[in-house]
Amino acid sequence: MKGTLYLIPTTLGKTSANNALPEHTLEILRSLDVLVVENIQSAVKFLHWVGDTVPEFKIDFYQLNKHTPDQEVFSFLKPLKAGRNMGLLSEAGMPAVADPGSVMVKMAHQNNIKVVPLVGPSSILLALMASGFNGQQFSFHGYLPIDPKKRKQMIIQLEGESRRHDRTQIFMEAPHRNNDLLKAILDTAADQTRLCTATDITLKSEAITSKTIEEWKSNPLPDLLKRPTIFVLYSK
Repeated sequence: MKGTLYLIPTTLGKTSANNALPEHTLEILRSLDVLVVENIQSAVKFLHWVGDTVPEFKIDFYQLNKHTPDQEVFSFLKPLKAGRNMGLLSEAGMPAVADPGSVMVKMAHQNNIKVVPLVGPSSILLALMASGFNGQQFSFHGYLPIDPKKRKQMIIQLEGESRRHDRTQIFMEAPHRNNDLLKAILDTAADQTRLCTATDITLKSEAITSKTIEEWKSNPLPDLLKRPTIFVLYSK
């Protein structure tokens, strides 16, 4: 029999106590001796945080990132085909959601390997939940363009789509560019458009702010530099 590919979420940041992962998810992770990870060093640190896992020297690690060629990813299926269970471990949050790994999941399905997604934190959905915006119609757009002109055009496009289709727009930025993106949104969007920033979700430093662009401009801006943040835009 073939093994099972478990999709294993991780915490969204460093926490002393577990407030994000069900015990069922942790118990499955503790049983696995084959893991596909984005970064082996950070994965080992996470395993130490979980505790009581298979010793790291007994775990077969396969490294998968956005640069891994498909042929190499396909070779990762060998343990599964041999009957061993495997975990696809996210770097932060949910595997294959704004995270490498979907190609691995696709190949597993193509080879009739059972795929089991496990419960854990998703910054995208948590931000949507906390925004107060439309949770029936929403889209996630990943990273916006870095080029200022293209980024402005994208903000205008997303705002227009939100207004026409009553759709919540969700996106993110590399943490060191968060403040630049916040300023670009405030300089571009209409005053009555609503913006939510959800920063350091699930951590003690969590900060979630949801208000109109006009209200944002009337208050001191938060410093989002190097703090993981989800941006949620809504215009109606």
